Amino acid sequence: MAAPVTQAETLTATPLGAGEGAQFFDAPRFPGLDCLTATFRTHVYAPHTHETYVVGTVNAGCETWNARGARHYAGPGDVLFNLPLDVHDGAPFGDGYSYRMTYPTVAFMQQVASVVCGRTVTATPTFKASVVRDPDGARIFADAHAALESGLDALAGEELLLRAYGRLLTRHADIRPAALGREPTAVARVREAIEQRYAESVTLAELAQIARLSTYHLIRAFRAEVGLTPHAYLIDVRVRRARDLLRADLAPVEVALRAGFADQAHLTRAFKARIGVAPGAYRRALRG
Repeated sequence: MAAPVTQAETLTATPLGAGEGAQFFDAPRFPGLDCLTATFRTHVYAPHTHETYVVGTVNAGCETWNARGARHYAGPGDVLFNLPLDVHDGAPFGDGYSYRMTYPTVAFMQQVASVVCGRTVTATPTFKASVVRDPDGARIFADAHAALESGLDALAGEELLLRAYGRLLTRHADIRPAALGREPTAVARVREAIEQRYAESVTLAELAQIARLSTYHLIRAFRAEVGLTPHAYLIDVRVRRARDLLRADLAPVEVALRAGFADQAHLTRAFKARIGVAPGAYRRALRG
């Protein structure tokens, strides 16, 4: 069996060609989680293993690889899994592919599974297939990966990744989620905290502690009660506060900072998506 290696080691073994690129990054709120964004046209992985899982999606094109005694293909809308110590390779099929990958440890996946189940999981979660068709799961995962890569909204990346992994574990592994009951009091406490702390960089763990629920249960319960996830509600509150500040004739760049957005561009995207116009246009309309 091939010796376990990191993904960085597998890439340095073969130089990348023209039009190819690979970027590693970490996720500060998930210590030890390696992430990769890459585009390959001709790059071929030699057979190797990882001590971690490999969980990811293909954004464009098609990847093919051998694992678990079979040849697999993945394209947009698919989610692919390699288990710890699975021998696998990887190559472009056709004109190449772009993908987003994560490399969670066994301990990390057990932790997520425990949160999802509502009980301690000591067994190693097993994804039954190497590739599954799951467009919604792929979209949530890709959004989580992109949020983690940008680093602009830590709560977005944290919440989306937990939602993505939770969905993948419950749909494609041997994990059953805890039953979801009504939690109006817990959700109300979190809602009040978000209203008061909207400008802060709150973590999902902090909100879960306020709710006295697990992080995964909080996301599900909050969405059931409010119709939005905690992060989506936080952005909604920030946009409402931004609108108040624009009415006070503050400049958008100052509004972005006061309302808790990473920058003016972040404010503009969120504001336009909910109000229909950019903050500057909204301010000019009020002044005119």
